[in-house]
Amino acid sequence: ALPISALPKESELSSKTVIVGSTVGLHARPAAVIAAAATEYEDPIFLSFGGNSVSAASTLLIMSLGAEHRAEVTVESENAAAVERLASLIEQNLDD
Repeated sequence: ALPISALPKESELSSKTVIVGSTVGLHARPAAVIAAAATEYEDPIFLSFGGNSVSAASTLLIMSLGAEHRAEVTVESENAAAVERLASLIEQNLDD
Protein backbone atom coordinates (compact mmCIF):
# COMPACT_ATOMS: atom_id res chain seq x y z
CA ALA A 1 0.00 0.00 0.00
CA LEU A 2 1.16 3.51 -0.76
CA PRO A 3 1.65 5.93 2.11
CA ILE A 4 -1.17 8.44 2.22
CA SER A 5 1.19 11.25 1.18
CA ALA A 6 1.89 9.42 -2.10
CA LEU A 7 -1.78 9.22 -3.10
CA PRO A 8 -2.96 11.86 -5.58
CA LYS A 9 -4.55 14.74 -3.72
CA GLU A 10 -8.16 15.48 -4.43
CA SER A 11 -8.57 19.02 -5.66
CA GLU A 12 -9.04 21.26 -2.69
CA LEU A 13 -12.21 23.27 -3.11
CA SER A 14 -12.16 26.55 -1.24
CA SER A 15 -15.57 27.77 -0.14
CA LYS A 16 -16.94 30.80 1.70
CA THR A 17 -20.52 31.77 2.49
CA VAL A 18 -21.24 35.50 2.71
CA ILE A 19 -24.22 37.85 3.00
CA VAL A 20 -25.16 39.94 -0.07
CA GLY A 21 -24.40 43.58 0.78
CA SER A 22 -25.95 45.30 -2.25
CA THR A 23 -29.40 46.68 -1.48
CA VAL A 24 -30.62 45.60 -4.94
CA GLY A 25 -29.23 42.09 -4.42
CA LEU A 26 -27.07 40.47 -7.11
CA HIS A 27 -28.65 42.35 -10.00
CA ALA A 28 -27.19 44.19 -13.02
CA ARG A 29 -24.40 46.37 -11.66
CA PRO A 30 -23.27 44.16 -8.73
CA ALA A 31 -23.44 41.06 -10.95
CA ALA A 32 -21.36 42.79 -13.65
CA VAL A 33 -18.70 43.85 -11.12
CA ILE A 34 -18.49 40.31 -9.69
CA ALA A 35 -18.40 38.67 -13.14
CA ALA A 36 -15.63 41.03 -14.30
CA ALA A 37 -13.54 40.10 -11.25
CA ALA A 38 -14.20 36.37 -11.81
CA THR A 39 -12.95 36.53 -15.41
CA GLU A 40 -9.55 37.69 -14.14
CA TYR A 41 -8.92 34.16 -12.82
CA GLU A 42 -8.24 31.06 -14.89
CA ASP A 43 -9.92 28.76 -12.36
CA PRO A 44 -13.69 28.32 -12.58
CA ILE A 45 -15.51 30.08 -9.74
CA PHE A 46 -19.08 29.23 -8.75
CA LEU A 47 -21.76 31.06 -6.80
CA SER A 48 -24.47 29.04 -5.07
CA PHE A 49 -27.82 30.23 -3.75
CA GLY A 50 -31.20 28.58 -3.26
CA GLY A 51 -29.97 25.17 -4.41
CA ASN A 52 -28.55 26.53 -7.69
CA SER A 53 -24.89 26.92 -8.61
CA VAL A 54 -23.70 29.10 -11.50
CA SER A 55 -20.47 30.37 -13.02
CA ALA A 56 -19.37 33.60 -11.36
CA ALA A 57 -17.95 34.75 -14.71
CA SER A 58 -21.42 35.36 -16.17
CA THR A 59 -23.43 38.47 -15.27
CA LEU A 60 -26.66 36.88 -16.53
CA LEU A 61 -26.12 33.64 -14.60
CA ILE A 62 -25.38 35.58 -11.40
CA MET A 63 -28.59 37.58 -11.90
CA SER A 64 -30.50 34.33 -12.54
CA LEU A 65 -29.77 33.20 -8.97
CA GLY A 66 -32.19 35.86 -7.71
CA ALA A 67 -30.09 36.49 -4.59
CA GLU A 68 -31.58 39.51 -2.83
CA HIS A 69 -30.07 41.87 -0.24
CA ARG A 70 -28.95 39.93 2.86
CA ALA A 71 -29.20 36.54 1.07
CA GLU A 72 -26.52 33.96 1.92
CA VAL A 73 -24.41 33.16 -1.15
CA THR A 74 -21.59 30.61 -1.26
CA VAL A 75 -18.49 31.21 -3.39
CA GLU A 76 -16.51 28.11 -4.44
CA SER A 77 -13.31 27.57 -6.43
CA GLU A 78 -10.02 25.71 -6.27
CA ASN A 79 -8.45 29.18 -6.17
CA ALA A 80 -8.68 30.39 -2.56
CA ALA A 81 -7.61 33.94 -3.49
CA ALA A 82 -10.44 34.14 -6.04
CA VAL A 83 -12.94 32.95 -3.42
CA GLU A 84 -11.78 35.61 -0.95
CA ARG A 85 -11.92 38.39 -3.57
CA LEU A 86 -15.39 37.54 -4.85
CA ALA A 87 -16.73 36.94 -1.35
CA SER A 88 -15.50 40.39 -0.34
CA LEU A 89 -17.21 41.96 -3.40
CA ILE A 90 -20.50 40.22 -2.65
CA GLU A 91 -20.44 41.55 0.93
CA GLN A 92 -20.07 45.16 -0.30
CA ASN A 93 -22.83 47.46 -1.47
CA LEU A 94 -21.98 47.61 -5.18
CA ASP A 95 -25.06 49.64 -6.16
CA ASP A 96 -23.36 53.04 -6.17
